[in-house]
Amino acid sequence: MRYSSLSLLRQGLAGHEGWPQAWRSPDLKPSYDAVVIGGGGHGLACAYYLAKVHGIRRVAVLERGWIGGGNTGRNTTIVRSNYFFPESVALFDFALRQYEQLSEELNYNIMLSQRGIMNIGHSDHQMEMMARNVNAMLVNGIDVELLDAQQVRSELPMANFSPDARYPIMGGFTQRRGGVARHDAVAWGYARAADALGVDIVQNCEVRDFRIEGGRVVGLETSLGPVSAGAFGLSASGHNGVLAKKAGFRLPLTSYALQAMVSEPIKPVLDTVAMSWATGMYVSQSDKGELVFGAGLDLYPSYAQRGNLPVTQGVVAGMLEIFPLFRGLRMLRQWAGIVDVPWDYSPILGPSPVGNLHLNTGWGTGGFKATPAGGYFLAHSMATGGHHPISAPFDISRFHTGAFIDEAAGAGISH
Repeated sequence: MRYSSLSLLRQGLAGHEGWPQAWRSPDLKPSYDAVVIGGGGHGLACAYYLAKVHGIRRVAVLERGWIGGGNTGRNTTIVRSNYFFPESVALFDFALRQYEQLSEELNYNIMLSQRGIMNIGHSDHQMEMMARNVNAMLVNGIDVELLDAQQVRSELPMANFSPDARYPIMGGFTQRRGGVARHDAVAWGYARAADALGVDIVQNCEVRDFRIEGGRVVGLETSLGPVSAGAFGLSASGHNGVLAKKAGFRLPLTSYALQAMVSEPIKPVLDTVAMSWATGMYVSQSDKGELVFGAGLDLYPSYAQRGNLPVTQGVVAGMLEIFPLFRGLRMLRQWAGIVDVPWDYSPILGPSPVGNLHLNTGWGTGGFKATPAGGYFLAHSMATGGHHPISAPFDISRFHTGAFIDEAAGAGISH
């Protein structure tokens, strides 16, 4: 449905009472062909691809809270595929290619802005690492460019190039296809498209236990009653470890808080996503003019969606070292998401140790950028019982074989 500017204003003043629901609010049925646990971007994408690609339309998405209320609504919206290992490149570039056509496919504007993402190096060692990374990415077909200090300065003239800077800027590298997308629009677009294909999106439905018979999951006990299905997908972000324990197995994950912050809005000044290797800080400017920034994990296990003050101070200090002109800005709000971090900082995809339950977990700090891929490959696993070639290296068996994909070590930074 299309609205004129006048009708949009009228609807806004009237409290949107004339707008139709974007998706239904159905009751939970006693059985489905497939059930996806988790109503974030990945879970909604999975349901959409189950229906669209595999023709499985008796699907339910179970969300403990509200759609997109977890990590999908608590991230910094960055999308990119500039990873080190070929397995990671294949995975994240699949996601980025999906993002590039997702607005058209879903008939919903996800507000993708491919403004580029620039990694800044501050030492000879970091520049050596960046040259290694860029060479690996080019071999793997990723569009990256190594930059010297003058090239970085031409694109980030507001950065601190003072000769006595604590973190001297010596160069960097950029991926022009990277950028940002609107996180809630991604969730809403997938939700609306999945609903149109017959998927039931059931909110305020907490999964409390698994019914297991003969080593296979046959049903769930939920706050809205029992439900059975032919296949189950686990895509509950920071709570996957808790749910796996209920199903009788342990995931090699630790859950941490990952903080982000937003400043008051200013006029456009930053037209790329900037990331500092020395401080871990990354920052972009939203369409409303706010600076959206964050850094690394609060490195202690937590399920709190707020983070702590020392990390907040470190994030702000890191940004101001690189961009001193932002010192006078006020911070509007701060939040944290709960992220599942595997031992090798790469996701876990595919069949679980318990039959009939399939995994999409362990995205750590990279979950949003992988949304289309996580959903697509979870749907493939649920529909076929096995792996897509791109997802196969990320099987949970690598924690027994030692075939790790250690992106934290490979990239020199863990997000």
